[in-house]
Amino acid sequence: MNGATSKPNQGAAGPLIPVLAVVGVGLIGGSFAAALRQAGQVGRVLGVGRNAASLARAVELGLIDEVVSAEEAAARADLVFLATPVGGLKDMLARMLPQLRDGTLLTDGGSTKAEVVDAARLALGARIGQFVPGHPIAGAERTGPDAAAAGLYRDRCVILTPLAENAAAAVARVREAWQACGARVIDMDADAHDRVLASVSHLPHLLSSVYMEQVATADDAATRLALAGSGFRDFTRIAAGSPEMWRDIFLSNRDAMLAELAAVRAVLDRAERAIDGGDGAALLALLDTAAQARRNWRKE
Repeated sequence: MNGATSKPNQGAAGPLIPVLAVVGVGLIGGSFAAALRQAGQVGRVLGVGRNAASLARAVELGLIDEVVSAEEAAARADLVFLATPVGGLKDMLARMLPQLRDGTLLTDGGSTKAEVVDAARLALGARIGQFVPGHPIAGAERTGPDAAAAGLYRDRCVILTPLAENAAAAVARVREAWQACGARVIDMDADAHDRVLASVSHLPHLLSSVYMEQVATADDAATRLALAGSGFRDFTRIAAGSPEMWRDIFLSNRDAMLAELAAVRAVLDRAERAIDGGDGAALLALLDTAAQARRNWRKE
């Protein structure tokens, strides 16, 4: 990995991104636009999406200046940020390709990278060098344009997984855009990214959702939910995220997810054996390891 910390400054020539297009103006895409606007590093912002009401709300909130088609965004934008579920990225890029200008850069906010890169290669062909894959490690359970916040990426990590075909200037420009949002940017191999994020990002969402589904479908679900407290609230908060987005992430990162599920299942089996056998020492050792690791984790 390598990082960079300097922030770009708007010069006499104008903002870093004269025309930005955001595909999917919700929490991730809307926050990217809002952060660049707050930093004075974007001129005009175009919005692309499927939900007319959501796009109208994004205009009302000042996240975007106008609504355009994917094709028009490709023809007009200097940078296109794709903040849509990863399963739809290939089709979106294929729509943009015929109108894509040579100088237009594309980047994304997808939570998986290897399959996204494969999809981009299929869609863009020889123009793949214009696509710089990325992933901001930030989010919330809220969705839609009303969830967008200019400060979402401040002091958060953004991972870029540059391609061999990317020009150094293209990667630098995407990096500078994220730095203008206040993010810390690092580079990482796409496969390594997917393995690590399966463990610390994707699996927590799946476990939270699986547990929430189990509680919500129990015969006495109403009683359980009425008595649930802060521990339940904290553990299940992320289960409220976008089902479509997380479905695509889990399927896109299938191999890494299966490996992580096998690993966590092994720990669950150990816990179950300890409880079933009344093995307090084994159960205490497992709980102590977890407690110490969580206390020593510096992030809050």
